[in-house]
Amino acid sequence: MSEDAIRIVVAEDEPIIRLDLVETLRSEGYEVPADTGRGDEAVDLVKSHTPDLVLLDVKMPGLDGIAAARTISQETRTAVVILTAFSQRELIEGAVEAGAMTYLVKPYRRSELVAAIETALARFREHALLEDQVSDLAERLEVRKLIDRAKGRLIDEHKMSENDAFRFLQQQAMSTRRSMAEIANDVLVGTKP
Repeated sequence: MSEDAIRIVVAEDEPIIRLDLVETLRSEGYEVPADTGRGDEAVDLVKSHTPDLVLLDVKMPGLDGIAAARTISQETRTAVVILTAFSQRELIEGAVEAGAMTYLVKPYRRSELVAAIETALARFREHALLEDQVSDLAERLEVRKLIDRAKGRLIDEHKMSENDAFRFLQQQAMSTRRSMAEIANDVLVGTKP
C-alpha cells in the first residue's frame, strides 16, 4: 500500500458481505486497516486507526450504523458512508443528520461503491474546508472585537484619535514582536498605557 492510499474502516455485520467489501476495497487500491461486525467497535476502530472514511451498515449489533455515524461525526474527522438494504426516506434523512456524506443501497455494484466513496470524500473535504473557514472567520471576528475594545479604552482614557489608537497598537505589536491581539489584551487588563 502506498502512504497516500485512502484508509477505510468497514463495519458490516454480515461476515460474507464484510469480506467481499474488504477484498473489493483493497483491489481498488484502498487500504483497510480494520473491519468489524459491530457498530460500537466501529466507533473504537475509527478512533484508533483514524481512517479517511468509514463504511457503516445500518443494522449492526452493539450500536446501529446511524448512532455510530453520529458519534464518529462528532468525535473525529472521518467521512461516513452508510450501507443499507433499505432506501426509505426517513432512514436516509437520519443518516444525513447523523453526519453521513452519502449512502449506498445493497446490493451494489463495484462502480457504485467506488463512486460513493469518492463522492463522500469530496463532500467531506468541502465540509471540512468550510468548517475551517468559519472557525477562522470567528477567530478573526473575536480578535477584531478585542482590538476595537482596546482602541476604545485608549480613546477614552488617553484621548487618542481612533487612528492614533490603532497605530499605537500596531507599533507596540511590531516593536515587541507580539500580535495586536496580545497588545490589545494588555491594554484592556491595564499593563499597557
